[in-house]
Amino acid sequence: MNVKRVDVQIGSRTIGDDQPTFLCFELGPTHDGLTNAFELINKAGAAGIDAVKLQIIDTDRLVSDRKQLFTYSILNPNSGQLQKKTEPLYDILKRRQLSERELEKIAEKISSMGMEFFATVSYEEDIELVKSLECASVKIASADVNHAPLLRSAARSGMSVQLDTGNSTIEEIGYAVDLLESENCYSIIIHHCPSGYPAYLQSISLRTISKIQKTFKYPVAFSDHSAGIDMNIAAVSLGASLIEKTVTRDRTTPSVEHCFSLEPDEFESFVVRIRELEVALGTNGDRVLSDE
Repeated sequence: MNVKRVDVQIGSRTIGDDQPTFLCFELGPTHDGLTNAFELINKAGAAGIDAVKLQIIDTDRLVSDRKQLFTYSILNPNSGQLQKKTEPLYDILKRRQLSERELEKIAEKISSMGMEFFATVSYEEDIELVKSLECASVKIASADVNHAPLLRSAARSGMSVQLDTGNSTIEEIGYAVDLLESENCYSIIIHHCPSGYPAYLQSISLRTISKIQKTFKYPVAFSDHSAGIDMNIAAVSLGASLIEKTVTRDRTTPSVEHCFSLEPDEFESFVVRIRELEVALGTNGDRVLSDE
């Protein structure tokens, strides 16, 4: 039995089944400092993006073994093919880390462009930080979907809470939703977030969007880890109310998540194609056009 669907308000924007798709660009893993972040934010705002997301990272706290290795795919600039690269996880995360002052400047820049600021957090202290930066919505990574103290702190913050789900079961998602609601948080967005960097076709499982919709009343989002735009178009067709897409200055940058990210000259096309799809989808499907 389908549940009664609800909308979620973030800033001046409403997110829900009958609303325009909310578009968020993720640059947390792909920026290389303030100059590059500002460049991507400027181009995102010009393209009509609704929000920009960052990641709050304390590498020394997150990674105890500085020699722990992580293998991922990068795009060979000569062949155009994917190849593997391995390096310490500590080094990868350290590149993403921003100081509080840098975060303040980026948050101010995002606001000045008329967009909302989102952030992924790992610790309860992070929530206080992003709240002070007037973050519109805080995101919980899929690894923390059962992290009760973090979920409670997020719920009590007054911000909208986004749940990444990764390989979580419906029961695990339900646990997180129930916990948030128990703290009177009803501004919730549930992300279908396929695993993999990049995510391969066999792991994307877009019909999970419909399954989440039928199980939970909150808007469903799609966090895309695939190359190109096609999976985002398909996700909107299946009912995703929010799309999160990683962006980069250069897809051939030899670091994690760049190979499947959008480059600046693709931003406008990304927005236009989704907006055109919304027009083509229509409203509830039972409208009679004047021509007919």
